[in-house]
Amino acid sequence: MGYHLLDPDELGQWDDRPTDVRSLSVAAGYEYQDSKLGLRVYELAPGEQAGLSYHYHDEQVEAFYVLEGTLHVETPDEEFVVESDQAFFVDPGSPQRAHNPEKADAAVRVLAVGAPSVDDANPYDPEED
Repeated sequence: MGYHLLDPDELGQWDDRPTDVRSLSVAAGYEYQDSKLGLRVYELAPGEQAGLSYHYHDEQVEAFYVLEGTLHVETPDEEFVVESDQAFFVDPGSPQRAHNPEKADAAVRVLAVGAPSVDDANPYDPEED
């Protein structure tokens, strides 16, 4: 059996991304690639985006649960506004860009889930649609 109790505030910056991101799944010993689950906490200042720029995944489902603040998710059809205590799901093949707008008054804290945790992200350019 295995159990892991983690406090995201005690973890260091996960990678070299320009935003504050803590990988709970990696800290718990799960591989970054080819794991059943990727779980991260993002703290996005105004003007920052979660993870990757506009993109879509071939296989991975993404879910964003807003812990504090308001997350904006840009899609080809519309921009969704995800409030605190709301969740936003993105199916494979669906382009999106999750971000905190430049004009936002405060940071947004988001729990992001990717399953499976695979490197299958593809860039998306809305201008080419």
